[in-house]
Amino acid sequence: MADKIATRQAYGQVLIELGEKYDNLVVMDADLSKSTMTADFGKTFPERFFNMGIAEQNLYGTATGFAMSGKIVCASTFAMFAAGRAFEIIRNSIGYPHANVKVCATHAGITVGEDGASHQTFEDIALMRTIPGMTVINPGDAVSAKELIRQAVAFQGPAYIRLGRAAVPVLYDENSTIEIGKGNCVRQGKDYTIIATGILLNEAMMAAETLASEGFDVRVIDMHTIKPIDKDIIIKAATETKGIVTAEEHSVIGGLGAAVAEVVCQHAPVKMAMVGQKDTFGESGKPDELKKKYGMTAEDIVAAVKSL
Repeated sequence: MADKIATRQAYGQVLIELGEKYDNLVVMDADLSKSTMTADFGKTFPERFFNMGIAEQNLYGTATGFAMSGKIVCASTFAMFAAGRAFEIIRNSIGYPHANVKVCATHAGITVGEDGASHQTFEDIALMRTIPGMTVINPGDAVSAKELIRQAVAFQGPAYIRLGRAAVPVLYDENSTIEIGKGNCVRQGKDYTIIATGILLNEAMMAAETLASEGFDVRVIDMHTIKPIDKDIIIKAATETKGIVTAEEHSVIGGLGAAVAEVVCQHAPVKMAMVGQKDTFGESGKPDELKKKYGMTAEDIVAAVKSL
């Protein structure tokens, strides 16, 4: 069985590496450094770590000031409070001037689990991808998280990087080619396509195995970058297979499913189904139980493929 590691943990690990490489990297947090995994950076580079307290608007406003002074900034809190509470600051202070701030938001989606509905964000991808010039990244495992964060820190401009609380299987190896803006076909197939993002990539791979045992040859694409989305890989899937199922730990309104549908309807119409949060809030519970209740498991992906 593959090793399991949370993408937020991978973020904490790669920050140390990046801190050694970039002496102008500043890391900031909103009093959640042990949870967002920025604490180790703070211990290693205390002069470049700033805890802004429970004040998310100030966190991202100050991050912009650092960025405008020539720093690279990774600023972290839970996704609910980054995309939600600080949206206007991220839009106007970071997005509008194209500031070099990476909004590294952890604890996204239903798998925040016991923290409950107030902390489970299903709206963040939808919000962030509407901001002009904002790159939106949602890694599916620890290896891809590290590589995508390295690339995000290397380019000039804003990015939203969505990270999870729960440990998930490592699917990529260290030699894999992973590039911002380019989806990865992680399983070939000619019948149907599953396009997954974030932690539902593993559920998509399990679904494809189940479907293969029933005679369906299913392609799986890891769409780790929601914006800019890889139109070419979507159009190829739409023209080569009979239908597309999207899978995301996010609302089906405005997220991956919507982004894929925008490409499909304009360039290569094909039947689609969407697996994700169906316009509801969550509740407190264990992550696996919540994924099952709200329809974000491999079994739900199998059913969605069969519905086509």
